[in-house]
Amino acid sequence: MTITAMTIAGSDSGGGAGIQADLKAFSALGVYGTSAITAITAQNTRGVMAVAPVAPDMIAAQIRAVATDIPPDAIKIGMVGDEAAILAVADALPDCPVVLDPVMIAKSGDALLPEGAIAALIELLLPRADLLTPNLPEAARLLGTTPALTEAERIEQGRALRALGPRFVLMKGGHAAGDICTDLLIGDKVTRYTAPRIATRNTHGTGCSLSAAIAAGLARGMPVEAALARAHEWLHGAIRAADRLAIGQGHGPVHHFHELWSQE
Repeated sequence: MTITAMTIAGSDSGGGAGIQADLKAFSALGVYGTSAITAITAQNTRGVMAVAPVAPDMIAAQIRAVATDIPPDAIKIGMVGDEAAILAVADALPDCPVVLDPVMIAKSGDALLPEGAIAALIELLLPRADLLTPNLPEAARLLGTTPALTEAERIEQGRALRALGPRFVLMKGGHAAGDICTDLLIGDKVTRYTAPRIATRNTHGTGCSLSAAIAAGLARGMPVEAALARAHEWLHGAIRAADRLAIGQGHGPVHHFHELWSQE
């Protein structure tokens, strides 16, 4: 039987992040992807030029239409929009594993989640998440504090976020300093996932792609730790191969199909 995963997120017209990145990640990891679009963005590798939200009723209708015919084995939630959109997502969300990537700020610095929607995100979606995957600025914004500077602070913030409802919290290390990037999985214990930091400008959509890849693993029935290990390995390869794509003039996308496309 075909394994399926749904992404609930915004559309990236440049194809490197959001819905487009999620569907590529699902496909690269052998999972059939479906989607519910929460917003349409006009963007490219250099930044976000415009954002148009999708009506909450339409967001819910997309989720229900897919769930009643192509039930997802896992769901990834990314950019959700405002409080009304978050409520629509929460009301329509089917019962399956959920990876929540709290997309708040684009790599370009553009705000993607209004300040007033943070409370709704915490109240309605964090308790539904099997895994929450914030970067350091997002974790700090959810907690109303400053970004963690040390590993001990990252663990402390991860535990504080876990207390808000998610089964696991992944404190991503992409914004931390150093030659080694370390992601911390906070559960009953702390598990470290490390990789050498790659010097490249092509990192657009890394967070979206990682959370979608983890969702693909959960859809396959893998436990969170194993799904994350596979996704971490795959994303590192996608970043390493990103320069082969040579897409755009700014922060280009990762190479989602690096394991499948010819080296040429």
